[in-house]
Amino acid sequence: MRETPEELNELQVLLDASLSRSTAHLRSIINAERTLTAEQLTQVLTGMCTLALSTVTAKGEPRISGADGHFLHGKWHFGTARGAAKARHLATRPAASVAHMRGEDLGVFTHGNVEILNPEDAEPAADWPDLLAYFKDFYGDDAFDWDDDVVFYRLHPHWMTVFAPDLAKLTGESV
Repeated sequence: MRETPEELNELQVLLDASLSRSTAHLRSIINAERTLTAEQLTQVLTGMCTLALSTVTAKGEPRISGADGHFLHGKWHFGTARGAAKARHLATRPAASVAHMRGEDLGVFTHGNVEILNPEDAEPAADWPDLLAYFKDFYGDDAFDWDDDVVFYRLHPHWMTVFAPDLAKLTGESV
Protein backbone atom coordinates (compact mmCIF):
# COMPACT_ATOMS: atom_id res chain seq x y z
CA MET A 1 0.00 0.00 0.00
CA ARG A 2 1.50 3.31 -1.12
CA GLU A 3 -1.40 5.61 -0.23
CA THR A 4 -1.15 8.39 2.30
CA PRO A 5 -3.97 8.90 4.82
CA GLU A 6 -5.14 11.85 2.69
CA GLU A 7 -5.19 9.72 -0.47
CA LEU A 8 -7.14 6.98 1.33
CA ASN A 9 -9.66 9.56 2.55
CA GLU A 10 -10.02 11.02 -0.96
CA LEU A 11 -10.54 7.53 -2.39
CA GLN A 12 -13.14 6.66 0.25
CA VAL A 13 -15.06 9.86 -0.45
CA LEU A 14 -15.01 8.99 -4.18
CA LEU A 15 -16.20 5.41 -3.58
CA ASP A 16 -19.01 6.55 -1.28
CA ALA A 17 -20.14 9.37 -3.58
CA SER A 18 -20.01 7.16 -6.69
CA LEU A 19 -22.14 4.45 -5.17
CA SER A 20 -24.62 6.93 -3.69
CA ARG A 21 -25.29 8.50 -7.09
CA SER A 22 -25.49 5.18 -8.96
CA THR A 23 -28.71 3.66 -10.20
CA ALA A 24 -30.95 1.64 -7.92
CA HIS A 25 -30.14 -1.42 -10.02
CA LEU A 26 -26.39 -1.05 -9.40
CA ARG A 27 -26.94 -0.37 -5.69
CA SER A 28 -28.98 -3.58 -5.47
CA ILE A 29 -25.87 -5.48 -6.58
CA ILE A 30 -23.12 -3.39 -5.00
CA ASN A 31 -24.02 -2.52 -1.43
CA ALA A 32 -22.23 -2.19 1.92
CA GLU A 33 -21.96 -5.98 2.23
CA ARG A 34 -20.53 -6.42 -1.28
CA THR A 35 -17.96 -3.70 -1.62
CA LEU A 36 -14.60 -2.69 -0.14
CA THR A 37 -13.36 0.31 1.76
CA ALA A 38 -10.57 2.39 0.27
CA GLU A 39 -8.05 0.76 2.59
CA GLN A 40 -9.22 -2.76 1.71
CA LEU A 41 -9.14 -1.91 -2.00
CA THR A 42 -5.54 -0.70 -1.86
CA GLN A 43 -4.57 -3.93 -0.09
CA VAL A 44 -6.21 -6.03 -2.81
CA LEU A 45 -4.98 -4.06 -5.85
CA THR A 46 -1.25 -4.72 -5.62
CA GLY A 47 1.21 -5.30 -8.41
CA MET A 48 -0.01 -5.44 -11.99
CA CYS A 49 -3.76 -5.72 -12.56
CA THR A 50 -5.04 -6.40 -16.07
CA LEU A 51 -7.39 -3.62 -17.15
CA ALA A 52 -10.02 -3.45 -19.84
CA LEU A 53 -9.46 0.11 -21.07
CA SER A 54 -12.17 1.89 -23.03
CA THR A 55 -11.44 4.88 -25.25
CA VAL A 56 -13.36 6.64 -28.02
CA THR A 57 -12.43 7.23 -31.66
CA ALA A 58 -12.76 10.57 -33.45
CA LYS A 59 -16.10 9.30 -34.83
CA GLY A 60 -17.35 8.63 -31.30
CA GLU A 61 -17.02 4.86 -31.65
CA PRO A 62 -16.03 2.97 -28.49
CA ARG A 63 -12.83 0.92 -28.44
CA ILE A 64 -11.69 -1.46 -25.74
CA SER A 65 -8.28 -2.98 -25.23
CA GLY A 66 -6.14 -4.40 -22.47
CA ALA A 67 -3.55 -2.58 -20.41
CA ASP A 68 -1.30 -3.34 -17.47
CA GLY A 69 -2.80 -1.37 -14.60
CA HIS A 70 -1.06 -0.35 -11.40
CA PHE A 71 -3.17 1.10 -8.59
CA LEU A 72 -0.88 3.63 -6.95
CA HIS A 73 -1.83 6.48 -4.62
CA GLY A 74 -5.52 5.71 -5.09
CA LYS A 75 -5.52 6.00 -8.88
CA TRP A 76 -4.98 3.71 -11.86
CA HIS A 77 -1.72 4.11 -13.79
CA PHE A 78 -1.12 2.35 -17.10
CA GLY A 79 1.03 2.59 -20.19
CA THR A 80 1.06 1.73 -23.85
CA ALA A 81 3.21 2.18 -26.93
CA ARG A 82 3.35 5.79 -28.07
CA GLY A 83 2.08 4.72 -31.52
CA ALA A 84 -0.86 2.63 -30.23
CA ALA A 85 -4.40 3.54 -31.26
CA LYS A 86 -5.37 4.05 -27.61
CA ALA A 87 -2.53 6.56 -27.23
CA ARG A 88 -3.89 8.54 -30.19
CA HIS A 89 -7.42 8.40 -28.77
CA LEU A 90 -6.32 9.54 -25.30
CA ALA A 91 -4.15 12.35 -26.71
CA THR A 92 -7.22 14.06 -28.16
CA ARG A 93 -10.03 12.65 -26.02
CA PRO A 94 -8.74 12.04 -22.48
CA ALA A 95 -11.98 10.56 -21.12
CA ALA A 96 -11.55 6.87 -20.38
CA SER A 97 -13.09 3.99 -18.49
CA VAL A 98 -11.30 1.01 -17.01
CA ALA A 99 -12.49 -2.22 -15.47
CA HIS A 100 -10.46 -4.72 -13.50
CA MET A 101 -12.24 -8.00 -12.86
CA ARG A 102 -11.25 -11.22 -11.16
CA GLY A 103 -13.96 -13.67 -12.11
CA GLU A 104 -16.99 -13.12 -9.91
CA ASP A 105 -14.86 -12.18 -6.90
CA LEU A 106 -13.84 -8.61 -7.75
CA GLY A 107 -14.92 -5.87 -10.10
CA VAL A 108 -13.43 -2.38 -9.98
CA PHE A 109 -15.09 0.03 -12.42
CA THR A 110 -13.70 3.52 -12.99
CA HIS A 111 -14.56 6.50 -15.21
CA GLY A 112 -12.39 9.58 -15.47
CA ASN A 113 -9.88 11.58 -17.47
CA VAL A 114 -6.26 10.70 -18.08
CA GLU A 115 -3.16 12.73 -17.46
CA ILE A 116 -0.10 11.95 -19.57
CA LEU A 117 2.74 11.37 -17.13
CA ASN A 118 5.64 11.48 -19.58
CA PRO A 119 4.65 13.60 -22.60
CA GLU A 120 7.03 13.59 -25.55
CA ASP A 121 7.45 17.34 -25.89
CA ALA A 122 6.59 18.71 -22.46
CA GLU A 123 7.61 18.46 -18.84
CA PRO A 124 6.69 15.18 -17.16
CA ALA A 125 4.42 15.01 -14.13
CA ALA A 126 6.13 16.08 -10.91
CA ASP A 127 6.01 12.53 -9.54
CA TRP A 128 7.17 10.90 -12.79
CA PRO A 129 10.68 10.12 -11.47
CA ASP A 130 9.20 8.11 -8.57
CA LEU A 131 6.67 6.38 -10.84
CA LEU A 132 9.36 5.63 -13.42
CA ALA A 133 11.50 4.03 -10.70
CA TYR A 134 8.49 1.89 -9.70
CA PHE A 135 7.80 0.83 -13.31
CA LYS A 136 11.48 0.06 -14.01
CA ASP A 137 11.61 -2.01 -10.84
CA PHE A 138 8.47 -3.88 -11.91
CA TYR A 139 9.24 -4.40 -15.63
CA GLY A 140 13.04 -4.18 -15.64
CA ASP A 141 15.26 -1.22 -16.37
CA ASP A 142 15.85 -2.30 -19.97
CA ALA A 143 12.31 -3.49 -20.81
CA PHE A 144 11.63 -0.44 -23.02
CA ASP A 145 13.21 2.71 -24.27
CA TRP A 146 11.45 4.52 -21.45
CA ASP A 147 11.77 7.94 -23.11
CA ASP A 148 10.64 7.10 -26.63
CA ASP A 149 8.70 3.82 -26.70
CA VAL A 150 6.07 4.11 -24.00
CA VAL A 151 3.61 6.65 -22.71
CA PHE A 152 2.15 6.36 -19.22
CA TYR A 153 -1.12 7.72 -17.91
CA ARG A 154 -2.82 8.39 -14.60
CA LEU A 155 -6.60 8.10 -14.61
CA HIS A 156 -8.15 10.82 -12.46
CA PRO A 157 -11.47 9.22 -11.55
CA HIS A 158 -14.74 11.04 -11.20
CA TRP A 159 -16.61 7.76 -10.56
CA MET A 160 -15.42 4.45 -9.13
CA THR A 161 -17.21 1.51 -7.62
CA VAL A 162 -16.13 -1.90 -6.35
CA PHE A 163 -17.95 -5.22 -6.33
CA ALA A 164 -16.38 -7.65 -3.86
CA PRO A 165 -18.78 -10.11 -2.21
CA ASP A 166 -16.12 -11.87 -0.11
CA LEU A 167 -13.04 -9.99 1.14
CA ALA A 168 -11.64 -13.14 2.76
CA LYS A 169 -11.64 -14.90 -0.62
CA LEU A 170 -9.62 -12.02 -2.12
CA THR A 171 -7.07 -11.82 0.68
CA GLY A 172 -6.91 -15.49 1.62
CA GLU A 173 -7.61 -14.52 5.24
CA SER A 174 -10.49 -15.01 7.61
CA VAL A 175 -12.49 -11.88 8.24
